[in-house]
Amino acid sequence: MALPIFKSPFIRNIRRRPLSVIVPISVILVIYYLFFSAPSVSTKTTPKYNYNKISKGWFAKNRDSVILQNLPKNHISHYDLNKLTNSPDALAQQEEVLLLTPMSKFVPEYWNNINALTYDHSLITLGFILPRNTDGEVALKALESSIKDLQSKNKLNYKKIVILRQDSNSLESQKEQDRHALSVQKERRGMMALARNSLVFTALSPDHSWVLWLDADIVETPPTLIQDLTIHNKPVLSANVYQKFINKETNQEEIRPYDFNNWVESDEGLAIAANMADDEIIVEGYSQIATYRPLMAHFYDPNGDVSTEMPLDGVGGGAVLVKADVHRDGAMFPSFPFYHLIETEGFAKMAKRLGYEVFGLPNYLVYHYNE
Repeated sequence: MALPIFKSPFIRNIRRRPLSVIVPISVILVIYYLFFSAPSVSTKTTPKYNYNKISKGWFAKNRDSVILQNLPKNHISHYDLNKLTNSPDALAQQEEVLLLTPMSKFVPEYWNNINALTYDHSLITLGFILPRNTDGEVALKALESSIKDLQSKNKLNYKKIVILRQDSNSLESQKEQDRHALSVQKERRGMMALARNSLVFTALSPDHSWVLWLDADIVETPPTLIQDLTIHNKPVLSANVYQKFINKETNQEEIRPYDFNNWVESDEGLAIAANMADDEIIVEGYSQIATYRPLMAHFYDPNGDVSTEMPLDGVGGGAVLVKADVHRDGAMFPSFPFYHLIETEGFAKMAKRLGYEVFGLPNYLVYHYNE
């Protein structure tokens, strides 16, 4: 005689221990859902990006393969920096140049000079950084006005123009006698270093082969400046910065050295550095610190070959061509004492510590604005 269903031992066991049945059934359902059922697709909303799996089951092939559908074009950019070239014939090789200028005042002659450069402007990106002070505001308005003027004449052919505002501090007075006073050099050049670093590491792109640092008060260079510097194919190469002036005795125009930051290290300089505190710096061109370093400014020969090269240990920032990979490898402008050097001179030291050579052209002159 059959027992009533509620008196069955199986049913009584379920009633006494329901979890013993519910748990195994739940596990079986979860396993089936995870490994055998296809994911459902809602018909109410369509996702922006659709990721459809090739396989829908545990035993199908290539379960982990994913097809990315409906992605926006060029959502990922690939750059092979090994294909970037630095060659003596940069223009023929269509090598791009990043021309960088920290600017505290706008000098029209500077602007006219860079626009007269004969290197293909479509291969040049201009980058500027200006301080957030009164001088910076005036310079910014003048720069923007000059850019718009070229645009209106359909003569603005640069690949790109980047204008940054300096977040770090800057000297209030930009007069020549104030900014070159020995007492403010550590502070001033530390500020300049921060500005230069912000500019280069913001504006530098994977397309650039060269970086040309050109100060905002360099008002005259040969139109072939970029070609003349790239032909040497050096990691770091500085032109010799001079200044034109009127000799009051003869009333004739003459030239004189201006930038004394292009130098070769001396035993005296090393001895001075060895006895300095960690936070002290050596600045060149001041009689109070007699390093007796050979200064490139004093090696100019008016009858010499403009292609003559001179190995250097320190550089200024007037007109310096740098292979972009030097910056990419980490060479920057220290805003702190680096081997008792700072800013551009510290940059030269850092580049050499990274294994790059630094050179100057003593007979290749560019001219600084005469205030």
